[in-house]
Parts: sequence; C-alpha cells; structure tokens
Amino acid sequence: MDTQIWDTLVESMKNAYTAGLGEGAVPRPVIMPLVRGELVGLIRVRPTSVGRDAQTGIAQLSNIAAAAGADEVVLVWETQDVATACQLPVAGPAPCLNMVHATKDGGHVLHQLPYTEQPSPQSPEGQSSAAPHWLPAPEPQPGGELVPPIRAAVEFSFTPLEMDHPSPFGVTVVLMEEDGYNIRLTDTFIP
Repeated sequence: MDTQIWDTLVESMKNAYTAGLGEGAVPRPVIMPLVRGELVGLIRVRPTSVGRDAQTGIAQLSNIAAAAGADEVVLVWETQDVATACQLPVAGPAPCLNMVHATKDGGHVLHQLPYTEQPSPQSPEGQSSAAPHWLPAPEPQPGGELVPPIRAAVEFSFTPLEMDHPSPFGVTVVLMEEDGYNIRLTDTFIP
C-alpha cells in the first residue's frame, strides 16, 4: 500500500472516530480489504452482544476480504471498546484507535493512535459527548500483538472461502448485509 492511500485511510478513520465520539458513541470495528492496491470497501461489524458473539462478529469481518481475494487488509478498532465488548483484558494504550495493516504473505504492522477524551464544546444541551485529543503515536509495530478476534480476522481474511456459487463475493456481501454488517463498497471495485 502506498503512503498516500495509507495516510488517507488514517485520516478518514480519525475523522470517523472524532465524529462518533462527538455523537457520544465509539464507531464499531471496521475492515477495509484491498485487492491489487484497490480499496474494496469499508465493512463495519454487525451489532453484537457482549462476549463470544462480539468476538465472532469481529472475526467474521474477514469474510468479505476472503471472498474478494484480498491481498491486504486494514482493520480498525478502539482498544477499550473491543476489550469491553469481547470481555477481554485491555491490551495496549486506552483510549486508543488501533489500525493493523496486514498482507497476504502473513505479515502485519500494528499502528496505535492514542488519544485523550475532552468534553466537546459542540454538545447539544443536556448531552455529553467527547472530542479526541490525539497524542503522539508510538512507532508502528511489525508483528505487534493483536487481541484474539482481531488476530482471527487478519488470519481468515486470506483464507479462500470454499463456496459453490457463481458469485462468491456477491453472495457473501448479501449474507453479511442480512446479518447486519454495514457494507459500503467502492464503485470501482470489480471482483
């Protein structure tokens, strides 16, 4: 992935988290698969219940990447949010926006974007919301430690789906949308 695409994805995710916190919510984990350097789309995890369902929902983000034949993926999540949803210990800085860039050859690099929450001056009366104050990011961590559902999503993103259907990508999209995943595909991607 070239630097310009990476910088655009980072800025886009930071803006999404800023907007989400401003509305009083942390955006759900998201995966962005790429095929030959072309962004397939943006897929947010379905609504989940706490525990095993949240872990499964996050791991299943890999289905779109696998169906598209992705050669790289970017997964994004918030440390505390995923730990709470999955009933896991907090691993790494919190609050922190995490982005992992993984490639088909099995390597990944963990990028952590820590922040502090500050009360938002633009909150509607009677509602509390926050705005992130982004802190200096630590150096990217090649092979950095990933929590189990994120690690599973990375690993399964490059495992071909065994599906007897003329359009495995199309049927995967439909099935995931029916399960509640928020899927926004790019107009230019053709599987």
